[in-house]
Amino acid sequence: MQTFLFVAGLVLFLLGLLTGLANPAVKNPRMGVASHLQGMTNGPFLIVVGLLWPHIHLSHLWQLVTVVLLAFGTYANWLATQLAAVWGAGRRFAPGAAGDHVASSGRERIVDVLLAALAPAMIVATILLIVGVLR
Repeated sequence: MQTFLFVAGLVLFLLGLLTGLANPAVKNPRMGVASHLQGMTNGPFLIVVGLLWPHIHLSHLWQLVTVVLLAFGTYANWLATQLAAVWGAGRRFAPGAAGDHVASSGRERIVDVLLAALAPAMIVATILLIVGVLR
């Protein structure tokens, strides 16, 4: 699990770097900066969780659930904001970053579902990490 968290964090960090380079080419650069920041912050977050992992005392099943939720939440955050940048979407959950940009209803729905799903995933994963550290 620890190695997976390290690799997932480094890959997400790399995606954040590449997203920053690609920002001038997206439809909504403000949302592109948001995507860049998601990769630049969530990648190191996964690495820190990997460093913390030896101190997490959960059953194997709960460890797996925690890692899956963390991976989903962090990557969904990067992907949702990147898609919103490319498509000009994100009005519902990120109106400040979306500005006047509007995408098709299907594209908006994809971004909305990703953004709505990642929040509970990250909250539950963080609670599991806290429980695992306190055990």
